[in-house]
Amino acid sequence: MRHHPIAKQQVAFDTGKLEKWVDPLPVPAVAQAQGKRPSPADQRLMVPYYRMSMRQTDIKVHRDMKPTRWWACASSVPGATIDARSGEPLLIEWANELPQEHFLPIDHNLHGAEADKPQVRTVVHVHGAKVRPQDDGYPEDWVVSGKSNVFYYPNQQDPAMLWYHDHAMGINRLNIYAGMLGSYIVRDKFEDELNLPKGKYEIPLVIFDRDFTLDHQLLYPISGNADAPWVPEVYGESILANGKLFPYCDVEPRKYRFRILNGSNSRTYRFSFGDDIQFHQIGTDQGFLSAPVPMKKLILAPAERADIIVNFSGHGGEKIIFKNDSFSILQFRVSASKVNDESALPATLRPVPKLKEADAVKTRMLTLNEYENPVGESMIMLLNGTYWHQPITEKPVINTTEIWSFVNPTDDTHPIHIHLVKFQILDRKQYIPGYPSDTDTKHLQTFGEATPPDPSEAGWKDTVRAEPRAITRIIIPFEGYTGRYVWHCHLLEHEDNEMMRPYEVVASAAQSQSTPEPTHPSH
Repeated sequence: MRHHPIAKQQVAFDTGKLEKWVDPLPVPAVAQAQGKRPSPADQRLMVPYYRMSMRQTDIKVHRDMKPTRWWACASSVPGATIDARSGEPLLIEWANELPQEHFLPIDHNLHGAEADKPQVRTVVHVHGAKVRPQDDGYPEDWVVSGKSNVFYYPNQQDPAMLWYHDHAMGINRLNIYAGMLGSYIVRDKFEDELNLPKGKYEIPLVIFDRDFTLDHQLLYPISGNADAPWVPEVYGESILANGKLFPYCDVEPRKYRFRILNGSNSRTYRFSFGDDIQFHQIGTDQGFLSAPVPMKKLILAPAERADIIVNFSGHGGEKIIFKNDSFSILQFRVSASKVNDESALPATLRPVPKLKEADAVKTRMLTLNEYENPVGESMIMLLNGTYWHQPITEKPVINTTEIWSFVNPTDDTHPIHIHLVKFQILDRKQYIPGYPSDTDTKHLQTFGEATPPDPSEAGWKDTVRAEPRAITRIIIPFEGYTGRYVWHCHLLEHEDNEMMRPYEVVASAAQSQSTPEPTHPSH
């Protein structure tokens, strides 16, 4: 990475001095439908209707801290969980009931966050959902306080842990940091019959980091330039589990299913349980793996999810710490009682047919670029050297398959998310950045062998870690709907600073002819 602005040193509350394991782990409530309304797809059909209000509220994150101001969905952070069934559509009204002014530092130099825009704007994207473009939470489809978006979710997709979060252009990072995120879980009959741990033995774990002021309010870092407060990444010193600092969770000596989401703005986690306790990953972003993968450490970049089974049998009476490297997050207190566990860890799950490279009709080489900004201390961060407002260059044809190769000359790992679709990772291969140039994708000098995806990534994904100085290849079937969507880096500070582009799924090859060349700033 080139020069980044230095974040202004602000005094943060040292949460490390708090007494640990004094608050129980909260489990977000399951959202309840408020009746039924006609389906936009067929007015004769009535589908469940939910109203999810976004409001300012005060919530204690620790017994010994004052209440913290949050922007919550359905009165909690993370928000209430949407529990859906595959093939059973629903409607959600996302209602902006927030104050008129933002309480976190807006940078008006960022595209879409100019001073003439309302400070408080929201539009919710269900990350991983296969929806029509008008229901996807396009970044410019925001509404102001007092207004709502009503989106239709057909749920025509495999069971998986999706999640919802704000997606408003230029302030997405601030709105999510303020608390606007939650789980959206899709289930089906096939999953039911696997006999996995369920009910109170299935627990969502939404993990995110924050900093707090000495008065226990959210502290978002700013650069040394008050007129351009944007910073390139945010790494909070306090890691919360389901909105609590250092909570505990009472468990029985049996199998549990945890649905884990990395909801942080920037931080990648390396999760583990106790002293190298083995657990099994059974699913990733877009559903089940073909078979459980045994592991002792789980890596999740921002927006990635993992479905895991942990067996606490044999650990009766123990206290096990769920941690990120050396940072303790959550304590599991395993009871010493004997229990009858009838749940299963199946030897096989759902087949994941491997997509064939030969079926791809097009391969795209797409660069992930960071440039120094000659004005001020900020950065210019672009996908394929192209600004948000420039004409769309990626126009895949509906019901065709493409290979997208992400060329990353930077020192950052960029988690790349593509709306609408699910994809498979093909491989990663190292290359020499800067030779012949960072933007010449026709003469890349690679070395070494291509590395296949880790077994934990070998299922269906919607977010992929594009590693530094490497070419990361994914294969994507474009299915579902035509229309305009987006792809972007899910480091939220990058996304808000132009590292996001629209793309369009078109009906025919004649419409897919892309036009302009990347801009690639010279500075």
